[in-house]
Amino acid sequence: MLADTLTAVSNKLLIFLTSVALCGCAAPDALPTSAHNLVDIELPNEVRIVSNRVARGATLASLLRDHAIAETEINSLVARAGAVFDLRKVRAGQPYKIAQAIDGAVRRFEYEIDLDQTLRLERIKGTSPDVDFAVEIAPIEKEVRAAVVRGGIDEGASSLFAAMDRAGESVELTLKLADVFSSEVDFNSEVQPGDRFELLVDKLYRTDDADEAFAGYGSVVAAEFVNDGRRLWAFRFTPDGGSPGYFNEDGRSLRRFFLRSPLKFDPVVTSGFSRSRLHPVLHVRRAHLGIDYRAPTGAPVVAVSNGVVVSAGWSGGSGRMVHLRHANGYETQYLHLSSISVKRGTRVTQGDLIGRVGSSGLATGPHLDYRVKKNGAYLNPVAAHRAMPPGDPIPNDQMPAFVEARDRALAMVGRDAFSMSVAAEAALSTAPAQRSSGQN
Repeated sequence: MLADTLTAVSNKLLIFLTSVALCGCAAPDALPTSAHNLVDIELPNEVRIVSNRVARGATLASLLRDHAIAETEINSLVARAGAVFDLRKVRAGQPYKIAQAIDGAVRRFEYEIDLDQTLRLERIKGTSPDVDFAVEIAPIEKEVRAAVVRGGIDEGASSLFAAMDRAGESVELTLKLADVFSSEVDFNSEVQPGDRFELLVDKLYRTDDADEAFAGYGSVVAAEFVNDGRRLWAFRFTPDGGSPGYFNEDGRSLRRFFLRSPLKFDPVVTSGFSRSRLHPVLHVRRAHLGIDYRAPTGAPVVAVSNGVVVSAGWSGGSGRMVHLRHANGYETQYLHLSSISVKRGTRVTQGDLIGRVGSSGLATGPHLDYRVKKNGAYLNPVAAHRAMPPGDPIPNDQMPAFVEARDRALAMVGRDAFSMSVAAEAALSTAPAQRSSGQN
């Protein structure tokens, strides 16, 4: 047994020595690669990424100093950034990132200007000791995803703001929906329990973020709003050679000559049009030739129609007032403003900011006194707005394209043209005979 074991060991040793000898005699082309054929691999300097938000009162320079960056680099970064972006607009709370090497040198700096743009600076290689950076304002890449949002007005959510919040959406979408129907519904006074909405909206998500963070809203593609039994539809469509707009199910524009209100919404009508009203300051009976909207100081006031500024300034008991002249003999006046955003002779477009709510002149508190005139005579704004003709229709030759876009949007919310018309007829048959004016 021992002899057999020794024999096996001897055979293995012989095989090993033979293989070594063969390697030593191998041909030159079988040798390992020579040193001069090896490629050096450059290992990058270790870089750390710092992410934070701009502190209140910080400037770009002070922000960089907080990260112990060399003054020469700070000067270069500030100079390059200031060449493409107004550094006075660096805002508290905005996110930024700094990529630094282990020696503290800045490799890259990024600051988010807003939801759409990033200020980006990248170190240029070979510039030491004179530090330099390439700079650009780059768009933030986003992905668009269509989403359906539904909600309703009731005791638990008595305003469109509250109903949208309950649906998990933000104020931005509330304003977008209100803008879509701004010529059809006065959201200051006409929204009531039982109203409901459904809309198809483009939501934006960042593609440069591992979590694909929500980045805001795109366009409202289609919307339905049921108001006091009245069913309204809106579909976004761009006619050939025109601008995008909203049209009802029959292809008629929702953009009327006048908006229903010069305020976005959530103010309250505190005083209606009257030929004899007890003045709250003078305590005498006199005509009140407009509508009073109670609203917080600073709330934006917009032009209800395209026009020209007749006057913009102080006007006695009316306080700061803007007076606009429109087509077809119409004029509008906006009283008791806290500030004015337009000048005499300026042309304004429907929806443009013209001032902000205040309590200037003879006023007991912040509110907007809004007035309408036709050919020199004052009109009740509520009645005047209701009498406005409907918007222009889509041209006949573009109706097939509109119908296709409309039906595609309806399919995305699980509806079709037939169910839409049936629902509209049902709403008309059950609507109250007399709609509320919303006046107090």
